[in-house]
Amino acid sequence: MAAGALRTVPLAGELTASLINRVADRYGLPAAGVLRLWTCRNSPTRHDGGRVRADAEVVLNEAGRRVLAELCGVEPQVLARALPTFTVDEPKISSGREAAVAQVRWRAAGAVAGPAAFACRLCTAGRTGQAVRYAPRWGRVCVRHGRWLLDADADQPLEHLDVRGVVEVVAAQRRWPGVARRAVRRAVRSGVEPEAVFAVAHAVVARWWEQALYWEQEEIWPWRLHQLAGGSVGADLARWRIVGRDAAIFPEVVAVAGALLEPAMAEVAWRASGGMRPRARECDDAFCRRLGERVGRGWLGPLLAADTGSPLNDFTGAVVRSRRGDGPPGWRDDPWRLKREQQLPTMGGQLRVMAAEQRSGGSGSRWRATVPAEHRFHITQLVDQASEQLVQLRGMHSGTTAEVARTLLENLSHSAELIGQALVHTAAAAVAARVALEDVAAWSRLPAQELAEIVASGRDDG
Repeated sequence: MAAGALRTVPLAGELTASLINRVADRYGLPAAGVLRLWTCRNSPTRHDGGRVRADAEVVLNEAGRRVLAELCGVEPQVLARALPTFTVDEPKISSGREAAVAQVRWRAAGAVAGPAAFACRLCTAGRTGQAVRYAPRWGRVCVRHGRWLLDADADQPLEHLDVRGVVEVVAAQRRWPGVARRAVRRAVRSGVEPEAVFAVAHAVVARWWEQALYWEQEEIWPWRLHQLAGGSVGADLARWRIVGRDAAIFPEVVAVAGALLEPAMAEVAWRASGGMRPRARECDDAFCRRLGERVGRGWLGPLLAADTGSPLNDFTGAVVRSRRGDGPPGWRDDPWRLKREQQLPTMGGQLRVMAAEQRSGGSGSRWRATVPAEHRFHITQLVDQASEQLVQLRGMHSGTTAEVARTLLENLSHSAELIGQALVHTAAAAVAARVALEDVAAWSRLPAQELAEIVASGRDDG
């Protein structure tokens, strides 16, 4: 093979590993054969079956970049403009005695330059092989061909979803640049970036998506999901809810992002909170009601108001706190900061969890989606109270034997009572969420008959 004999031009935003694979296809060689041009001392991430993940990425040292440029028959400057990781330095291969040797190191795309998705094959029909590109979730629609481009990190056969029959998804893609421009204008004043706005809106709506299985009034998303699945999800609802989630909720994500950026909505949240005279959120909270109307669901407001542990609640809380000036300034006043636990898993991660659950015969339901917020809060409160009781026992070892023993035993007894209540509440919540009664009884060491009576009576007061 004469390097550069066949010119291979990179796609904008393409993974470096994807370009190497396409070069190999163009020369009619296996990718492993072309990769021998570089020294490599680690391996790419693979699926359970041993196949290399499509989002496996490589970084090159300076000598390795020259080899790739020569192989593609293009200038290094062209590769640097097109490939987000082409100029990324990896200390383990860019320094030391072997830095002059062409080297490559495998990395996960998401850890280098962000989420990766399959490129639209219709757009790249003149290119060789399958291409994978870095693509944020707000830019996944190929408007020209009506395709939603899927994450490349999953072990599943689809590269895209057909959205030609779901016009609101394509329309949302056309609207997003306007929302992003508003975020940029606002960034001059408050520092918010379009990426952060989208991430918060995405987390807000994804939480609704998990809860929507139990919303009797919800009709939009079931229809949309069936359309994305080619007409019907059939018996594979759980998998399609993972594969189709981001495409199905995209119109609502764009609508929510736009609403959260509006000063008028911030003013509504401020007034609904009571302003400088705080009050508890009402079931007819004006902010939640208006947000529900913005996504075409006038009935949604009370459900949002009752979900006190949601990213939306954190957003409005931060908006209100910043206006009140409560406490020292910091990240708690930043409405665009997502807690770690609210950051969404990828499609591939969810599919791997589902596969593991199916192998183990476990339940596929989600705790936050199936256990009411009030119940979760009560369980957490019991555990916290028990923890506080136990912390207070530290250092209580001075005094007469009787005094120390009485203090320790009383506090331990109270803690045990609180833990017992939390155990029963948690077990009852799990059964109510359709986890097998026998499993919960075994885990909690509660008699199955007693647990069944607690759930049947609707009273779980321990």
